[in-house]
Amino acid sequence: MAHVAEWKKEEVKELEDLINSHEVIGIVDLLNIPAKQLQEMRKSLNGKAVIRMSKKNLIDLALEDCNADKNNIVDLSEYMDGQVALIATEMNPFKLYKILENSKTAAPAKAGSIATDDIVIPEGDTGFEPGPFLGELQKIGIPAKIDKGKIVVSKEHLLVKAGEEISKDVASTLTRMDINPMEVGIDLKAVYEDADVYLSEVLAIDDEKTLADIQGAFLNAFNLSVNAAIPTKETISTIIKLANTKAFNLAIEAGDINSKTSDLLIALAQSKMLALASALVEDALSDALKDKLANVPAPTETVEAEEKEEEVEEEEEEEEASEEEAAAGLGALFG
Repeated sequence: MAHVAEWKKEEVKELEDLINSHEVIGIVDLLNIPAKQLQEMRKSLNGKAVIRMSKKNLIDLALEDCNADKNNIVDLSEYMDGQVALIATEMNPFKLYKILENSKTAAPAKAGSIATDDIVIPEGDTGFEPGPFLGELQKIGIPAKIDKGKIVVSKEHLLVKAGEEISKDVASTLTRMDINPMEVGIDLKAVYEDADVYLSEVLAIDDEKTLADIQGAFLNAFNLSVNAAIPTKETISTIIKLANTKAFNLAIEAGDINSKTSDLLIALAQSKMLALASALVEDALSDALKDKLANVPAPTETVEAEEKEEEVEEEEEEEEASEEEAAAGLGALFG
């Protein structure tokens, strides 16, 4: 039986302890991260996550040994590409991914690197005086010329497409132009939580779009609940207000006198009386009616204007009540 070095056994044991002591375990790639930047990233994660570099085969062994207690964690072994390390945390996978992505920084291009995005040279002044640099730009295909004593790029130019390799000349020129098209940071390849393994493409979500979708769904549900008269904690107030408004309107239309409707019904009756009086010959009117008719606008116009105004006010009140309740509900939901 082959002898196993004692340090390897200790390393596997330490990896197992790390895995078993945290709820969320991820596989990260630290390839091409300068030592200084990696140290800064470790500091930024202090108290939030632990990064442990080790040999791939030892991580494999540790994952296998922990698979009995953490079902399916051995599946992380499929995503160990590059310069592998374990990351252990209590944060949920989505928050971990976001923190790692936000910690990435721009970096100069290196010969042989693969462009992650299109590298575009903008139109305009390069800041360089006329000289050999003009030839360097033209050599790699950048449309450059001398203008007003400066080297300028005559029009925007796509230098390297995403997925293409960056040549030595291109990398050198980009560095001189202070263009840093690469991104350096910790790449989260896969992460384990509660027997599930999530890949980075699943964890990459648009926060603003997701929040907008949730808010839209809430408003749609709110409106459905109100329109269908399904009472909930968020909608009961609006439902009662709308019911009260409809009951009030029904009472007015039916001429039902109560403490809420009497003033308006009397005012409407007064308006109709004046409208009728205005249609009579003057000799048929009493002095009191003549005085009233002389002090008011055309009765028909008054009645129509009042009725229209009341309809508009009622609609506005219903809309305002619905919007206020919706806003209050969203506030309670999103803090």
